[in-house]
Parts: sequence; C-alpha cells; structure tokens
Amino acid sequence: MSKKKSKSSSNWLKEHFNDKYVKLSLKNNLRSRSWFKLQQIDYKYSLFKKNMNIIDLGSAPGGWSNYAINRIGSKSEIIACDILPMNPILGVKFIQGDLRKYSTLKSIHQSIKGKKINFIMSDISPNISGNLIIDSLKSTNLCELVLQISIKFLDKHGFILIKSFHGTEFESLIKKIKLIFFEVKIHKPDASRSRSREIFILAKNKKNN
Repeated sequence: MSKKKSKSSSNWLKEHFNDKYVKLSLKNNLRSRSWFKLQQIDYKYSLFKKNMNIIDLGSAPGGWSNYAINRIGSKSEIIACDILPMNPILGVKFIQGDLRKYSTLKSIHQSIKGKKINFIMSDISPNISGNLIIDSLKSTNLCELVLQISIKFLDKHGFILIKSFHGTEFESLIKKIKLIFFEVKIHKPDASRSRSREIFILAKNKKNN
C-alpha cells in the first residue's frame, strides 16, 4: 500500500471512530449509524405507522430494518433484500440476492403473497470508484431499479425513500421520479456526513401510469 493510500485510510478510520453517530450506534448496540439517518427522516416526515408492510432494499447490515420493525409492530412485515448476508431480525424476512436478477425479484414477489406494500425504502450504495461521473451514474442506475420495483410492488397510496448521490445524473433522476409520483421531497439528515454527497428522496402517491 502506498503512503498516500495508507494516510487516507488512517484519516478515514480516525474520522469514523470519532463520529458522533458511530459512537451512539456502538453505545446502543445498533447495527449501523444508518439507524439515525432513518430516525431523523422519520421524525421530520412521520414515515411509519402500525401494521405497515415494508420492503427494505440494500438492507445489510440491517440498521433500517431494525429501526422500522420497532416502529411498525410485530403484526407488520418487512421483506429485506441485499446482495450481502444479513443477520436475522425478528419480524424481518431476509432474501439474499442481486436485485438485477429475475430470481431475486421473483423471491420478493413470492414473499409478498398478495399483501399491500405501503413503503419501499432503499439505502443501496454502489461500489464507489472515486470518479464522480461514474459513481453518479452507478447510483442513478440503482435508484432507477428501485423505481421499477416500486411500480411493480408498491400500493397506490404508498411511498418510497431512496438514497441517491448528488451528481451529474441527479436532476434527471428527480424528473423520472416526478413522472411516477405526485409528491417528491429531497432531504439530507444531520446524521449524513456533511462532506458526503448522499441525499435522500421521499416520493408519495403514485400516478396512474
């Protein structure tokens, strides 16, 4: 490893373990600091209600699913999916698979069993290359995949929360979301690092496309 990469890694580790939300997640035995991002968005927009059915995409290690199941109650259901493994959470059905593959989407469909899906949330991130244009395109492609899934599975009065990255493709993505949903909001919670380009899109009320 070069001295430059070594220094960069050292700086990242120092920033990570000095992070307020990393410390809080460790103190409270949470799966990840992403718990606080969802919590803050929930406080602002009142995302969760009892007895909702939710799909959590890009769920590993389980921070969002863990937060959500505590908010919606044991009679609800969360179907979580990630290409990476995830330790079990009571009340959450986990499917490990690649969302770009038909077999994974088929497994999600079979797990729904005709239930109304009220909320689809996605904390998916692409593998970051460091090239802003490439990373923006990768992020947008994943967001568009989530949009296609929402068209297929989301109830008419349901809503989605998608993590994206502010970049060259962002405005184009927002236009596509507005073609599908009547109401679109953009939000960056305090728990999202200020230097991070991640941003969250909340969309409600599907149009009759």
